Amino acid sequence: MLMIYRRHLGSCEHRGQGRKYRHCRCPIHVDGFLDGKRVRLGLELRDWQRAQDKVREWESKNAVSVEPEQEPVSVEKACEEFLRDAEARSLRVSTLYKYRLLFAQMKAFASNAGLRFIKEFDLAALRRFRTTWPNRNFSACKKLESLRAFFRFVQASGWVPDNPAAKLERPKVSQPPVLPFTREEWIQILAACDAYKDNYGRTGQPNARRLRALVLLLRYSGLRIGDAVALSRDRVAGGKLFLFTAKTGTAVYCPLPDFVLTALEAAPRTSGKLFFWTGGSKLKSAVGDWQRSLGKLFELAQVPDGHAHRFRHTFAVELLLAGVPMERVSVLLGHSSVRVTERHYAPWVRARQEQLEADVRRSWAGAYDTYLAHGVSARLQ
Repeated sequence: MLMIYRRHLGSCEHRGQGRKYRHCRCPIHVDGFLDGKRVRLGLELRDWQRAQDKVREWESKNAVSVEPEQEPVSVEKACEEFLRDAEARSLRVSTLYKYRLLFAQMKAFASNAGLRFIKEFDLAALRRFRTTWPNRNFSACKKLESLRAFFRFVQASGWVPDNPAAKLERPKVSQPPVLPFTREEWIQILAACDAYKDNYGRTGQPNARRLRALVLLLRYSGLRIGDAVALSRDRVAGGKLFLFTAKTGTAVYCPLPDFVLTALEAAPRTSGKLFFWTGGSKLKSAVGDWQRSLGKLFELAQVPDGHAHRFRHTFAVELLLAGVPMERVSVLLGHSSVRVTERHYAPWVRARQEQLEADVRRSWAGAYDTYLAHGVSARLQ
């Protein structure tokens, strides 16, 4: 007769209860005698029902039948193989960084939960893993997309029978309103550029002039800060900026005002090829430095909710308020689809807003006649 039991891991809080306790997720082992021979081995299962079915099958055949399976792949090896493939596909450095961060969190969770192999990450384990995420809103959705992509790779490699991450429900997302800079805030930001001090309390120094050029570029090009920091000088020619966003690969020319071109040329150079980056460090580090500088600038300008992406919002909203069609704004922003642009900027479309206002005014006609009639009858009384 064979008996199955949980072999409690060192991290299991029920370890002291021995074989009697089975309501945890520790690995299941079998012990007993079958056909006069001692059977004592691990089943490589954590589901109690599946373990019972497997042992009953052995007892019915009066023999231990072990299916020829490939050696289970560890969590660490699966992550390494995915990253190797992602690098071969030339994914962006920022994307690879997010995957590495996800895998570091996954390995830490696996270690605490006693999960050695990637096939042990079933739906229940992934749900518990998600509860450890500090991410919320859009960042949680992005992390879930990365997790699903990873397990698609794992399933295609034959290491798991299905993709358990595909069964995870998407988190609820609240769409924050797009807030461009107001005219007053823009004036305050420009004035703060002139008052921006270096570490010695001096104004008008090279870093302040480069910061002013970056602010003007972000506002009048709509570039993401990563693309702006990595902008090379040969992409500005003839008064136009050749846009080629790293995120979508969209290529288009965008004219720049003369004062922006002047500020770019007057900004002290740190590199012969780039405007705002030496090229010698990682781009992520350079972007982080500029974001900290912008944070100091917004604090000086007394714009408490300022961030780099609001320059991009301002660029898009001003175009829409000027009557530029959504499709053209989408191209300038480098969005992969016009639906992305509509999701963020639909309330700012001038033609749509004017039509809505006209519809509301037309609805007043009957109500206004009723109001006049009521006023006349009141006077007659």
